[in-house]
Amino acid sequence: MAARKNTKLKPAHVGKKKIAVKRYWDSTQKKGGEDAEEQKKTEHGEQKNNLEGGMPYLKKKRKAQTGKMGISGKVDPFPGLAPISKEKLKKFKRGEKKKMSVRTGGRLKQSLSRAEVASKLAQKQAARYDLLLPEDAGCLEGDEDEDTCIILQEDIADAVDITSGAKYFNLSLSQFGPYRVDYTRNGRNLLLGGRRGHVACMDWQSKQLTCEMNVMETVNDVKWLHSEAMFAVAQKKWLYIYDSSGIELHCIRKFNDVLRLQFLPYHFLLATASTTGFLQYLDVSVGKEVAAICTKAGRLDVMALNPQNAVIHLGHPTGTVTLWSPNQREPLVKMLCHKGGVRSVAVDKTGTYMVTSGLDRKLKVFDVRTFQPLKSYFLPAGASCLSLSQRGLLCASTGNIVQVYRDVCGTPVKKPYMTHRVRGSVWGAQFCPFEDVLGVGHAEGFTSMIVPGAGEPNFDGLDANPYRSVKQRQEWEVKALLEKVQPEFIGLDPGLLGMVDRAGWEQRHQDKVQALGFDPLAKVKFTPRLKTKGRSSSGKVEKRKKQVAHEDQRDQIRETVERLQKEKQKKENNNTDRGQRSALDRFRK
Repeated sequence: MAARKNTKLKPAHVGKKKIAVKRYWDSTQKKGGEDAEEQKKTEHGEQKNNLEGGMPYLKKKRKAQTGKMGISGKVDPFPGLAPISKEKLKKFKRGEKKKMSVRTGGRLKQSLSRAEVASKLAQKQAARYDLLLPEDAGCLEGDEDEDTCIILQEDIADAVDITSGAKYFNLSLSQFGPYRVDYTRNGRNLLLGGRRGHVACMDWQSKQLTCEMNVMETVNDVKWLHSEAMFAVAQKKWLYIYDSSGIELHCIRKFNDVLRLQFLPYHFLLATASTTGFLQYLDVSVGKEVAAICTKAGRLDVMALNPQNAVIHLGHPTGTVTLWSPNQREPLVKMLCHKGGVRSVAVDKTGTYMVTSGLDRKLKVFDVRTFQPLKSYFLPAGASCLSLSQRGLLCASTGNIVQVYRDVCGTPVKKPYMTHRVRGSVWGAQFCPFEDVLGVGHAEGFTSMIVPGAGEPNFDGLDANPYRSVKQRQEWEVKALLEKVQPEFIGLDPGLLGMVDRAGWEQRHQDKVQALGFDPLAKVKFTPRLKTKGRSSSGKVEKRKKQVAHEDQRDQIRETVERLQKEKQKKENNNTDRGQRSALDRFRK
């Protein structure tokens, strides 16, 4: 039905508009919009007035950017990033900037510039996040007129907290000693190897034993591999690889009479030194021997690793120390360090300083960059075992006395930092990474000493994480295998890898000759004669040139193949003749 004329129609609900709820930021946005419009007008007017110079316009713009208002409506009093001190930037510097020559190509220039920008960014970020490192290195300080070397380990363990005091302990293992000691790279696990066959690995912080066995054979040295899942044992005859549960994985008979072991973590190489004077490298990722070098120096029982460039340092009875790489059959460097035989060698983590001790009862510090002696100390009884900590503390053991020296490489040292007497003669000592602990293996077992200021207080969780789980360890192992450094890159200067090899024309020509098998520039190029009736067009001329060139190549290839076949036939004939020889052949003329 139609509506009456007098009745009013109700308005439809479709056309209604909801009133928007007023938010607290609407007022600031409006104010900000009005300020921005006014700012644009002023900048536009100043730009018109300053068309010639233009500098006041830029200054005004920068001021407007620094005085930007936030959500709360307040101006930031400290705009931009926080400044970084030059000392921190210098601490995390990664070498000098390489200058590019004029001949450097465009793509190479771009990649090098990108790498330089990434290096600067990493340096700034590392310096900025240095504030977030939670721990600081400590030290041992005595009272007035008190030497720290007379403070006993029992007093230190009673003075510190319970967790730190538990790090001082003794293991009485007098039946199978003396013992060799090795810690994992993250400082969590400990490996012990007794001279009379006892091998044990444990989590030394929780005192939980992982495995224990007796190999019923003389053990010369023990070494952890890339993780706590495997370790190597140098036994009387051959080299053995075991897993963390004590199951024998490999018996490598090519490596016989091994005395000392060193592991290169970034190359996955196990270096061994034997009684026969051979230095051998084993790639543990594929199980192959990389190099076997005869040093011609007799028995090798002194060995150290430079962690900076992965070069092996060997000490010899003649008083010399030689530096070796798997790429060369001769030593990289040969240094005369002592008048008598070398007893022990240690290299710091930066690869800058080397400390040696000899039968002449002297302790010497050398600069590996210049191969010159820096300091020389006289010890009444000499030092039989040396070890350097992450922060530069030196452990020198003599008989059953362990002495720790502080800042040996810098200032002259007159007295030790700490001393401790163990139950038996020391056979092996090593500082625990990221802990103020020194592990000492001796004839009566093992002793864990507390040495304040020895370890690095902060660890890199991506490289060596003491608290990683099994899953994290597996992921790290895969990444480390993908980033494995080839043994061909081991040398004295690891910075050579980042440099550009600019080969000359002669070198490029020789490489081309070796790749092709012939010299393309040895013979004069063929120039075809002119023919008529359209037979000297550019396409036909090029076709004739290629045909002649291919014929020359075929002749050269045919000659090389014939020569190789003749050599092969000659070798086979010689082998057959040797097989049919008799005892009377030596009287033939």
